[in-house]
Amino acid sequence: MSTTSINSAPASGGLRRRFGLREAITITAGSVIGVGLFTTGSNVVGTLGPAVILATLLALVVSIYPALLYGEMGAALPYAGGTYQFASLGLGRGAGVLAGWNFIISLVAVTGGEALAFSYYFRTIFLAFGVELPISDVVLASIVTLGFIAANLFGVELTGRLQNAFMFFFWGVAAIWFLTMIPNVHLPYFVQAPAFLPKTDALGFFSATCMIWWCFAGFEACVAMGEEIRFPRINIPRAMFLAPFVVFAVNALFQWYLIGITPAEHLTALSTAEAPFAEAMVSAGILGFPLALLAAGIAFGGDFSTLNASISTPPRYLFSMARDGSMPKIFAKTNRFQCPYVAVATLGVLTVALIATNSLMYIASLSLFADLFYYVIGIVAAWALRRRHPELERPYRAPLIAVGAPVSALIYLAMMTQLDREAFVTGIVWCVIGIAIYLVCSRRYGRGGEFSLDLKASGAADQPDPKERAAMDREYRIWVAVVAAACVLALALFILPYVAA
Repeated sequence: MSTTSINSAPASGGLRRRFGLREAITITAGSVIGVGLFTTGSNVVGTLGPAVILATLLALVVSIYPALLYGEMGAALPYAGGTYQFASLGLGRGAGVLAGWNFIISLVAVTGGEALAFSYYFRTIFLAFGVELPISDVVLASIVTLGFIAANLFGVELTGRLQNAFMFFFWGVAAIWFLTMIPNVHLPYFVQAPAFLPKTDALGFFSATCMIWWCFAGFEACVAMGEEIRFPRINIPRAMFLAPFVVFAVNALFQWYLIGITPAEHLTALSTAEAPFAEAMVSAGILGFPLALLAAGIAFGGDFSTLNASISTPPRYLFSMARDGSMPKIFAKTNRFQCPYVAVATLGVLTVALIATNSLMYIASLSLFADLFYYVIGIVAAWALRRRHPELERPYRAPLIAVGAPVSALIYLAMMTQLDREAFVTGIVWCVIGIAIYLVCSRRYGRGGEFSLDLKASGAADQPDPKERAAMDREYRIWVAVVAAACVLALALFILPYVAA
């Protein structure tokens, strides 16, 4: 099947396919590894102590099957817009708009939170040497956000190069920091810590797991840029197979070090710290270069990679929705770099507005509401697409969808019950605004304003030649081996203190 039409307009306005597997993984990982891990996710360590690994494992488990569903949908329908397109075709345009609209506010919130997290750790670089910057977190966060908005206007080629640089810088600094911190890790802290922690009941553990899961939210980020990924029917499923495990390995390794370097009597202080890793190192008396190294890796690697990815991805949703006539057409305008510049600039202004709240917990809760909501829609859309469009060519099919999809949707709905009331209300208001704009636009543009993409003409159906396919397979095997080794190492490190005891 060479052409899949969501609507009836002529095929035009597609984006260029420039990203390979590496970019698909680094953009996805970069959208996830950042603000959650180094702020609110690490706050959970102050509540659960070493038991945080159980919450992280549970967060991984509830992420794997939805990632497989996105691998199936992303390969079958490699559009810009991801869940918006899947839900529009599977459930109807209204559901698609709700999904896309919530994806947008989710990553806009991530961007705002990430910018604030950057300001916390950027300050730490100077504080490590006794210098305090005379600038507020809000101003610093806004400046760096505007810088990334400007960079994104130059298109995905620059975005992709920056993303690779930030992610590999982060992993390089992390590896150096891991090695230099080994002498500062105290295995008895893993055994002693529970005695210093408040008692956590089942509901409290579930709530903490939800916050840890926020560190996984965005595992399907590259799917939103489906029109810009080369050989998407191969690369998108592979990226989706790997993404949750990449996130798990990075989170678990950093959690292990955080517990290992924090004196047990100071562990609970992490639950309210703005920069938990900096708090841990200061409480352990680890200052100077080691503290500056960690802060630089988080700020210029983890935070920058998430800022870059989370600023570039939501505009593709808004672009796709505008191109279809579900949002004002002005958001479908692109510049000579094929960047939806109006969408980038508009969402940038919204990001700065969230930064101005200077409340990372509120931003995290708002993002969590939107994440869970659009994932529920996406999961149901995967099941609906199987029923309504069995003719779609699916290079990959998620197993046991009749069981996996409803169970995953129910789990995510249960997680929504743990959200803060203020963020929940804001999320509902955001949904109402989105539907209102959609109704106005659908009346103004009608069906004739919609868009369809010729998958064959877009390059989605292209297949690599044998030599390139062999290189792609080799690259994928290397990724699998490295990610599997990292996951095994992380689990082994959490078991080690109990074996050594």
